[in-house]
Amino acid sequence: MNAPPKHLPADQRRAVTVDAVLELAAERHPSEITTAAIARHMGVTQGALFRHFPSKEAILQAVMEWVAQRLLARVDEAARPAASPLAAIEAMFLAHVGFVAEHPGVPRMLFGELQRTGMTAPKRMVATLLRRYRERLATLLEQARAQGEVPATLDTEAAITLLIGMIQGLVMQAMLADDVGRIRSDAPRVFAIYRRGIGSPQ
Repeated sequence: MNAPPKHLPADQRRAVTVDAVLELAAERHPSEITTAAIARHMGVTQGALFRHFPSKEAILQAVMEWVAQRLLARVDEAARPAASPLAAIEAMFLAHVGFVAEHPGVPRMLFGELQRTGMTAPKRMVATLLRRYRERLATLLEQARAQGEVPATLDTEAAITLLIGMIQGLVMQAMLADDVGRIRSDAPRVFAIYRRGIGSPQ
């Protein structure tokens, strides 16, 4: 990463720091991302870094906040013009995997936070993101039920869990293959099977 200008407004410095952490997370395990590594990647001193963040946990919380805001905005934008509730869910699914393909450091950070013991501030942010995501899916599945796109007997909670599990599975397999971009090609075929599984028989 090229060294940023030494004197940036606080908001810009925070944004640059988030970018640096995600770039590092795409290359190494989150546990290896120390404040020294972040500062070195940014071309600043640790002292300069701590002028904007009181601790490493505060940095991680800022990263999780960035992820939550950007991901939810991305899936909302994708779902908005969809012609039906199931089409909106598919658009959300594809937008989500596209976001991961563009930011491969994100799943590493999320999985890293979920492995930490205790309820840290960044971990709470991940939990909040997941809750908001599930709420969006629940609303769309209820609309799909009302419009006859899915059976009235559909187990909504199980359908949501399965969808999120599909994303996690795609990400894990892509990371194992060291090819996060492959999820873009795998996702449409996976969703087609999901849609047939929950769809209302005609």
